[in-house]
Amino acid sequence: MGVNRKSDQRTRRKSRIRKKVRGTMERPRLSVFRSARHVYAQIVDDTRGCTLVAASSLEKTVAEAAVDKKKVEKAVMVGKLVAERAKAQGIEKVVFDRNGFLYHGRIKAISDGARETGLKF
Repeated sequence: MGVNRKSDQRTRRKSRIRKKVRGTMERPRLSVFRSARHVYAQIVDDTRGCTLVAASSLEKTVAEAAVDKKKVEKAVMVGKLVAERAKAQGIEKVVFDRNGFLYHGRIKAISDGARETGLKF
């Protein structure tokens, strides 16, 4: 495990964050992940260990609506979609888990999209 490899640095940041951030039934955890092309968001209840809601830029609805859009714009759409699905399940408040990624760009865009739709964190 190299000291300066990006993946190792993210893993370290992730473990520091996960020590503090826990998702409960009243306030589940909104976990985000970004790959080179896509973004994924899921709302997790850590007490039961299950995913309550999920959305990604791979889904047909997002992919069709996001033709010729930038990755950040797709991330906003994913944030809105996950928030809509959460509200349909009665989830109002969440804890944001950036999963070791720095809070800017697509990660920030997901949270902004979710906040716009009414999710509180």
